Amino acid sequence: MEVLRSIPELSRLRGPIFTAIGVFDGVHLGHQAVISTSAAHAREAGGTPVVVTFDPHPAKLLRPEKAPHLLTATQHKIALIRELGVEHLLVVQFDRAFAETAPEEFVRQLVIHAKPLREICVGHEWSFGRKRAGNLALLQKLGAESQFDVVGIKPIAVNGAVVSSTAIREAVEKGDLARAAEMLGREYTILGTVKKGAQLGRTLGFPTANLSAHSEQFPPNGVYAAEARLQGAVLRGVVNLGYRPTIDQAKPERLLELHLFDVDRDIYGEDVEVRFLRYLRAEQKFGSLDDLKAQIARDVESARLAV
Repeated sequence: MEVLRSIPELSRLRGPIFTAIGVFDGVHLGHQAVISTSAAHAREAGGTPVVVTFDPHPAKLLRPEKAPHLLTATQHKIALIRELGVEHLLVVQFDRAFAETAPEEFVRQLVIHAKPLREICVGHEWSFGRKRAGNLALLQKLGAESQFDVVGIKPIAVNGAVVSSTAIREAVEKGDLARAAEMLGREYTILGTVKKGAQLGRTLGFPTANLSAHSEQFPPNGVYAAEARLQGAVLRGVVNLGYRPTIDQAKPERLLELHLFDVDRDIYGEDVEVRFLRYLRAEQKFGSLDDLKAQIARDVESARLAV
C-alpha cells in the first residue's frame, strides 16, 4: 500500500480518482462499508480508489481535554486499512492550520490535484472543515458545481444497534470484547510499542514486555490470556493490565505488561499487536513477591490452556 502525506500527491495517481474520506478510528464495519463502496465504484469505472484519513484524530487537537481514547492510533489504523487490500492511502496532517481550513477549500484542493476527482464517499453524518461546517449536503452542492459524485453511506446496524466508534469504545471499556468484535468485524486488538520497564518480571522468572499503547482504549484491569502478533509471527502469552498494586510505586501508572510464552529475546522498540483471548482474573495485591510469583505461574498455566 502506498501512503501519501499531502493532497498534491494525488496528482501522481491515474485518474479518475474515487475517494473514501473519514477519521476511521477503529476501521469498524461502518468505515469498511465506506471504503469498500468507494473501491467497488472505482473498479467499475476503471479508476483509482484512495482512502483519505487524518493524523492525529481531530479531537486530540480541537478538544484535547475531552479527547477519547482511540480504538486505533494512526499507526494501527494504517495497518488495518492495509489489511483491507487498499492500494493508496492519503494521511492528511490535522494541525491547527488545517483545522481552520474552510470545507469548500478542502474540497477545492481535492478537485485541483485529483485528475479528475470522480467521487467522494463518506459516512452519512460526516462533518468536516472549520467549525465542522461541511456536511453531506454541502458536498453534494460542491459535487454538482465541480462535476464529481457524492455518496453518503447510511449507518450500519448490528443486532439492532448502530455501529460507531463511541459504542465500540464503551464495549471495550466494559470488557464486552465480543460485542466490540461484532461491530468491528474483527477481534479487538491493541497495537503497542515495547518500552523499557523496571524488569521486575525477569527477576521473577517471567520476563514481560511493557507496551506503550499510543492512547488506545484498554479493557478493564486484570489478567488475560492473550495472543500477540510480532514481526509477522503469532505468539501466545498472558497480559497483566493495571497498576501492579503489589509493587510500591510513588506514582502508580496503568501498564499493559505482556509475557510471551517461550520467547526470550530483546524486543525493545518493536511493535506488538495484542488480542485478548480470555479474562482470567482481577488484579490483586499480594503479601509478598513470592506469592506474586506463584500466582503468575498459575496464570501462565491457565493462559496456556485457554482457547
